[in-house]
Amino acid sequence: MDIFTIITILVVISSIFGYINVRFLKLPTTIGLMIMAIVLTLLILLVGTFEDSIIKLAEDTINEIDFSNLILDVLLSFLLFAGALHTDWERLKEQGVPILIFATIGVLSSTFLVGTLFYYIVNYLVGFEVGFIYCLLFGSLISPTDPIAVLGILKNIGVPKQLEIKFVGESLFNDGVGVVIFLTLFNIAEKGLANVTGSEIAILFAEEVVGGIGLGLLLGYITFRLTRTIDHYETEVMITLAVVMGGYLLASSLHFSGPLAVVAAGLFIGNSARQTAMSETTRLYLDRFWELVDVFLNAVLFVLIGFELLIISYEGQYLLAGVIAILIVLISRYLVLKLPIAIFGKKLGFVPHTDIILTWGGLRGGISIALALSLTTDMNREFFLTVTYVVVVFSIIVQGLTVEQLIKWAGVPVGRKETDH
Repeated sequence: MDIFTIITILVVISSIFGYINVRFLKLPTTIGLMIMAIVLTLLILLVGTFEDSIIKLAEDTINEIDFSNLILDVLLSFLLFAGALHTDWERLKEQGVPILIFATIGVLSSTFLVGTLFYYIVNYLVGFEVGFIYCLLFGSLISPTDPIAVLGILKNIGVPKQLEIKFVGESLFNDGVGVVIFLTLFNIAEKGLANVTGSEIAILFAEEVVGGIGLGLLLGYITFRLTRTIDHYETEVMITLAVVMGGYLLASSLHFSGPLAVVAAGLFIGNSARQTAMSETTRLYLDRFWELVDVFLNAVLFVLIGFELLIISYEGQYLLAGVIAILIVLISRYLVLKLPIAIFGKKLGFVPHTDIILTWGGLRGGISIALALSLTTDMNREFFLTVTYVVVVFSIIVQGLTVEQLIKWAGVPVGRKETDH
């Protein structure tokens, strides 16, 4: 099956699911589409018990899609830029220190906490033998909250700005940091700890993070200078599109962090170029264009996540480890957030129960699955893919559907941003 046919099928299914959700289910778009994709997948599996060819056709179609590269090299750049473009830099600066801690030290601490707990519980309680370094890899891919999932849910919840900016700021940056940590551990797992020096790890981390942010700011500044000299919304929108596609490709070729590059570029363009170098007409078209890109790619992504159910393993040990991982991830996130929230809570006026809200609202999504798919067979890929999928599905459906109720329980005023038509 050629790529155009696969894309066409995904777009048609996403459109049908989108209509059903808006017309009848009225769930947040990302959740509604993923639930329907999972239900359709379960129906395919059920029918497949009587007709094997149906399952084989579905599995072959999904396997033809390089989910890992599609997320990390294509969808992620567009979705991160769309989110960063509409993020208020002034509000982000106000909460900058705790957000920076959440997105760096928090992700690193969570990686080791999740990895260590998972290693001992799985090896000694579940009875499945897996190496410690591979458990750390799992910790690195599951610790970052997914900006795509988080932003998709927040669009439907009108939370106070100071709480929203924590969700948005952390999720925009911690996935880039998480990917860097994952790549570092992946390098160690492939070469062996004895063959990787501390200086190599430090250089890799600094190159990815500093290089990515620096490149993004440079591209944002170039966009600012270019858009100041013209007033032609079609060309200006195309320039932003070129920044995302060309910038991500350039970052990858330079071994910089592509996610951090597009986030930095999006923040610069959204808060400098968009405000001072673009006309009102250009701003209108720019916003509408990236909103449509965001909605469209989100729809396709979460339908794809639902269909990934076709390729995971259903072994009892794997599923049990997945359920245990849900608890480990939630407990680890709570513990990691507790100290910085206690330190900055009063000074920055955090809302009540910020630790619980950020723990439950820290959703995992396509990035975690994409990283799990990039593992090799020697790294227990099938096992970790199943565990990751269980955590992601629970996160998006259960946590995503109940986070609004949790916020209300905490006494935080909530008002819906979007209404159903």
